[in-house]
Formats: sequence, C-alpha cells, structure tokens
Amino acid sequence: MPTVSAHVALTLARHVDHVFGVMGNGNAHVLDALERSSDVQFTAVRHEAGGVVAADAHHRACGRIAAATSTYGAGFTNTLTALAEAVQAQVPLLLVVGDEPTSGPRPWDVDQIALASAVGARTYTVGRTDAAATTIIAIEHALTYRVPTVLAVPYDVARLEVGPVPEVPAPLTPAPREPVGDFAAGSIADIATALAGAHRPLLLAGRGAWLAGAGQALGELADAAGAVTATTSLGRSIFPRAEYDLGVAGGWGAEGAMDLVREADVAVVFGASLNQFTMRFGELFAPGTRVLQVDVAPAATHPHVGGYVQGDAAIVARAVTERLSELGHAPGGWRETVPVADLRAYDPGEELAPDGRLDPRSVAVRIGELLPQDRVVVSDGGHFIGWANMYWPVASPDRMIMVGTAFQSIGLGWPSVLGAALARPGSTVVLTTGDGGGLMALSDLESAVRVAGGSGLAVVWNDAAYGAEVNLYGLQGLAMPPMLIPEVDFAALAAGVGAEGVVVQTLADLDRLETWAAEPPETRRFLVLDCRVSGEVVAPYQEEIIRVNS
Repeated sequence: MPTVSAHVALTLARHVDHVFGVMGNGNAHVLDALERSSDVQFTAVRHEAGGVVAADAHHRACGRIAAATSTYGAGFTNTLTALAEAVQAQVPLLLVVGDEPTSGPRPWDVDQIALASAVGARTYTVGRTDAAATTIIAIEHALTYRVPTVLAVPYDVARLEVGPVPEVPAPLTPAPREPVGDFAAGSIADIATALAGAHRPLLLAGRGAWLAGAGQALGELADAAGAVTATTSLGRSIFPRAEYDLGVAGGWGAEGAMDLVREADVAVVFGASLNQFTMRFGELFAPGTRVLQVDVAPAATHPHVGGYVQGDAAIVARAVTERLSELGHAPGGWRETVPVADLRAYDPGEELAPDGRLDPRSVAVRIGELLPQDRVVVSDGGHFIGWANMYWPVASPDRMIMVGTAFQSIGLGWPSVLGAALARPGSTVVLTTGDGGGLMALSDLESAVRVAGGSGLAVVWNDAAYGAEVNLYGLQGLAMPPMLIPEVDFAALAAGVGAEGVVVQTLADLDRLETWAAEPPETRRFLVLDCRVSGEVVAPYQEEIIRVNS
C-alpha cells in the first residue's frame, strides 16, 4: 500500500521533472518512491547545499520549478546558505526534507521551521492524511510568491501506509498584475508624455521584465519612443534591437556606455529594483534625469524615482506605446546618432600584468572569442565576477546565471553547472569561478563533471587570494595573510574526477579551448581552465566599491 512518502513523491512528480540532493535517513523513502514509481530524474550531489543550488540554477536556466532534497538535522542545516540565496533572488523551488518525528525532537534534531523562517523560507509539514494536498500547497506557495519553500516529512510519518494517492487540484499561479485605477492610468499617461517630450530617452529593463515576457513589448516601445536601451545584469539582451542597446548598466557596463546613460533626460525602468550595483551607488543617472519606474513591488524601489506604476512590465509597456500613438508622437533621431558599438567596448588589457601573471582582461577577451555561441554561463561569486559579465555576451537573461550574488555568497559555482546542464542539454555550460569559491564548492566538482560531461567547461580565475578582500581591505592596510590562498592546481584536481585540466599561464595555452570547442561534446571531456591571473588588475565594478567604502 502507498505510504506518505509515496504520496509526496508521486504528487511532486506531476509538477517537477528534476530533483537534486543527497539521500539520508530522513528522505530515503521519498527518493525510493521517486526512483521506483515516477519518471522524475534524480541527480545526486555530494553536498546538500549543492542540491538547492542545482535546483535554483535549473529554474533560472529554463523557468521550470525544480526540487531539492536532504535529510533532517545536519543535512538540512547544510542547505541554509543556498536556501538564503534562493530567497534573496526570488527563485521558486521546493526543498523536500526529513524532519523530527511527531513525538518530539531527538538529540540530533534542530528547529528546522525556525531556521528556514530565519532565511525567509516557509515550511509546510505533511501529515498522515494530507500529504498530497500539502505538497500541492507548497508548490503553489513557491510559484505564487517566487520563493523557495520547504516541504517537511516527519520521520515517524514517512513510512505510514495511507492508501491510493488522491487526485488533488493543480497549483494555481497569479495572473500578471494589471495596473488598476485612475491613478495608475494617469501615471501611464505621464510616462508616455515624458517620453514624447524627451530629447534623449532611455529604457532600462531588468529580470522582472524578462519574467513578464516583456521583450517584444519593450522593443516596440523603444522604437515608438526612439529610445536607446540598457539592462541590468539579469535582464541582458532582452531588447530585440542590439544596435541601440548599451548593454549592462552599472559597474559591469562599459565606461562609454555609462557616460551616455547620464545624458538621458528621461529614463523609464521596467522590472528592475535599481540596487546599488545597477545604480553605481547613486551615480548611474545625472541629477537632471527624470527617472520613472514600472514594477510589481508595492512602491518605487529607489529614491531617485520620480514616478511609479505598479504593474506587469509587458502590460504597462504596451499601454505606454498605445498612449504614445494616441499622442501622435514621432520618435526623434537621437539614437541613430549614438555609436553603440564603440561605447560598449571594454579595455582589452595586456597579455601579462606587471607582476608577470596573466591580465584577466586579455584572458576574458580570448576566451570570449573561443566559447561556443550556444552557451549558458554560470557564475560563482567573487572579484572575478566582472570578467564574464563584461566580456562574454549571452543571448538572453536565462543564459547568465549567477547563484550567490543576491546573498553575496561564494562557493556555489560547481553545483550550478548541474542545474543549467540538465535544463539546457544542447548548450555548452561555462562556469566562471575563483580559486576561493572553487575550493569552497569542491565537493561538487565531481558532480559537475559527471553530469555535464563534454558539454561543460570551467574557467578558474586563480590569483591565489580572496581577490575582493585584497582589493578592499588590503588597500586599507589590514593584515594580508588571511586573504591569501596557496596556489592550487585546479587542473590536477579536475583530472582526479575525470575532467581534462589545462594550466593557463600564457594566452597561447588557451588554444586548447579552441580545439576542444571544435570536438563533438560526446567525445570530449569536461574541460577545466586553471587560469593563473594577476590580482593586481582590479575590475571596474570593484573600483566603485573601493571608492564608496574608502
């Protein structure tokens, strides 16, 4: 007879096609039911945090909800950093965990509900009679509020036999938010009037615009307004016309492009929270720029915003375009005079920095020339994060995945490869990581190599240091030894788990990437490029952080 665990597993299988995690006492029966009675693909990781990271990256790469699983106690506490990242990044996923028995906690149990709540995740606990319904409620909560949700299975309930799995309603998700009321209509008209009167209009779009599917609507609005465009790092390439797009705004933007942003007299922001990095710590827009915002948040998210509409980015963009047409507006010719390609150029660097190690800018340029076009870039956190964002363009926002940046964590890179590789099996998955984060996540190096195989490669920016700390606190005169890392041979570590490793000390050493990219994925191995780069070259975004904190 089916058990409570079977009810959870089989209900989950109707809405999820991938589960990532580590098996233990608390989730063994759920995994058994998934393996024996469903088509869900379970992918083992080597650390519980990696399961949550892989589910997170999977969602970011394809938009479908995924699940992670761990046992109770130590298994659950191992997930907390990754769970906090997913909360901060507003990623819907389900974490299925074992939990203390209903009779009360054992010596090795902890208050998992309180711990999940502390990082912003809600817990739903299944019972003997409601396991299927509670599973649906948890999935619906994750999708509705765009937040990771914990589904707990008490240890003494997991094996109880409870009869056939009942039919339960599918989870509901909210409809796109329509602007409501006269005030919203007036605010939309105000945006249209502002764009019609602008001489140098700019549209800026973020992840919220991508989630709303607003690309086409924003492209039509940009054409109607004659606006140049820019995006946040999580909205890159959303605008259809690259010839008018300035690329990523903020510290990862090209200096010439960011200078042009400051020339805008009207800027309309769609689906972007305008965090400190996008806003260049308040310096993105000139003091005279009128900034208007469209988002689903209850109110404007930055003090520089002078007008706000709460609503779905696509719906509002179409409404503003329609209003421009009613005004009889003809776009000006400003954007046709903008030399976008020149403004988006980055400093190519030199082959070697003054200390004799590779200049990371020249390495990034060369790798960008050699990477397959059909690629998904996954990024760990650290100083190096700027190089991929600046020098490796991607085709759409779901092809640049940065698990860790929302919570400002490092060490989540290797397991990100799994989720992205299974979400986009035809693409090359490229990990960009530092030596600090790479070592922290080393338990799932094996997982990345096993799952991605010849469709995966990793670039390790190996500067023998925690670069962000050196650039900030080293310059302040703090003791350097805690910021340094003995130089690690990542190529050798990669070979130990079946990958091909290459130590890169000259640009010519990157020629192996060129030949690797030409080989069929099924005949080549996962490639790890251990790039011995200089820590003396500071990324522009890091220079902004130094300026603000010095």
